[in-house]
Amino acid sequence: MSTRTTTTDLTTRDHDVTTTDPTAPSSQATTRTVTVAMLTYRRPDDLRSALPLVCAQLPREHAELLVVDNDPDGGARPVVEAGGDARIRYVHEPTPGIAAARNRALAETTADVLVFIDDDERPSEAWLSSLLAVHEREACAAVVGPVVSEYEIEPDPWIRDGGFFDRRRPATGAVVEAAATNNLLLDMAVVRRLGLEFDVRYGLTGGSDTLFTRRLSAAGERIVWCAEAPVVDVVPRARLTRRWVLQKALRSGNSWSRTSLELAPGGLRSLPVRARLLGEGLVRVAGGTARLALGKATRNRRHEAHGARVLVRGAGLVSGAVGWIYTEYRRTSPDRT
Repeated sequence: MSTRTTTTDLTTRDHDVTTTDPTAPSSQATTRTVTVAMLTYRRPDDLRSALPLVCAQLPREHAELLVVDNDPDGGARPVVEAGGDARIRYVHEPTPGIAAARNRALAETTADVLVFIDDDERPSEAWLSSLLAVHEREACAAVVGPVVSEYEIEPDPWIRDGGFFDRRRPATGAVVEAAATNNLLLDMAVVRRLGLEFDVRYGLTGGSDTLFTRRLSAAGERIVWCAEAPVVDVVPRARLTRRWVLQKALRSGNSWSRTSLELAPGGLRSLPVRARLLGEGLVRVAGGTARLALGKATRNRRHEAHGARVLVRGAGLVSGAVGWIYTEYRRTSPDRT
């Protein structure tokens, strides 16, 4: 890849990444069995780079890296086999959709802890040990860490000003309602007890991880934030377009409405939830439109970009509330599973 730029340096105070952090795991933590699951779909170069970085952090015993290949052709197998590391286990899941791949990871592991990371991400130095330490200390159902975007090329200033790749940064120990699987630890005893799986209806639309973790929270379990466990998300050139980031914002709003309705009581009792989502979406559409218009009138790029982001997110909320489904992961290119 060409020279990259990052949204946040991993050494900044936002992350406080050190190998001597007070959350460092005790010797007791090493007795747990750990599976790190990496889902992949036709990204051999990313996979080749990620495998040794993750393997370097695996505990010496009772740990494995599980590669779940969602390519119908099984294209990741040669990459895994070429690595020659006995701790890496390859499985082929040809059923299309990221939810099927996530469920395969759940089914394959017998470990106490399952940790998800994407094949286009790079873990920070103390990533895995920090997740394990917070899990041990908090005795929680899940631990989630930050994701820092790194760009293949310098993004359009409009994209930076719109904050399209900005993500939340709670303090360690904060409880969150939902999380993505790009940096997520799951306590498998809790997952098995609740019988949770990723909903395959969301396999090609996105949002199965949002629904899964929101169901975990709805069951009274805690998802705890770990600021000391960032991963770098390598953003390719193809995603650094206005069209792509706006589509992502639309999908995000659409998925939030769909998962909210999924968790709502059935029948007429879901009407208040639908009405609330419609109201929130319409407010965002109106506010975003006004800010977009202000930005264009004053030639203020920040107002224009933020306005577009809020408007499209609101449109996603409204569309999901009325039952429209946005399909993000169409299998038309090898860019994304």
